[in-house]
Amino acid sequence: MIDLKGITKSFGTLQVLKGIDLHIGKGEVVSIVGPSGAGKTTLLQIMGTLDRPDAGSVVLNGVATQDLNSSELSRFRNRQIGFVFQFHQLLPEFTALENVMIPAFIGKVSVKKAREQARELLAFMGLEERAAHKPGELSGGEKQRVAVARALMNRPAVILADEPSGSLDSKNKEELHRLFFDLRDRFGQTFVIVTHDDELARITDRTIHMKDGRIQGETGVREEGSPLE
Repeated sequence: MIDLKGITKSFGTLQVLKGIDLHIGKGEVVSIVGPSGAGKTTLLQIMGTLDRPDAGSVVLNGVATQDLNSSELSRFRNRQIGFVFQFHQLLPEFTALENVMIPAFIGKVSVKKAREQARELLAFMGLEERAAHKPGELSGGEKQRVAVARALMNRPAVILADEPSGSLDSKNKEELHRLFFDLRDRFGQTFVIVTHDDELARITDRTIHMKDGRIQGETGVREEGSPLE
């Protein structure tokens, strides 16, 4: 599903990633952990094609992303990758339903189809009754679930999450963590999650440990019966 080989990245004289090799299989829920400055977020951004490595290759769902030009990369990202951030990044002037529909509009999906799919996703998240509410009228947990629904809108192959539960209280954290696995089971997505949350890391299929721009090792095992592609 995702193959990273020889990934390096520097910002000025600071080398942030120092030769990353990593394979993530289809349907895995994988966490990436490590101290601040380990390079976790930079690696996630490169995996998500938001940034390009200085060297190395990123193959996602069979596509060598380094071979795509900017417009091809934008289309690929819209169709294949969903993003969830720590602070939801919802547009305050739009309703929950409209926020979820945005990736479909970018992908030129019809309004009717986008609205139907967004309503289905919100219903799955338990937010059907909140569809017409704007972010300012939603709780922190509700906003993050709307953000997850938005990430799922185009049925991407991969969901990349950067500290998705970092701003939530313990109850909403637990609900969000459970949701990731429910979504994997329901829709078959692969999840890669950068986190400082030990509880979340413990329940993922695998945990990748990073330090000083390198992978130090991993813990956990793949879920039995989960295909590795």
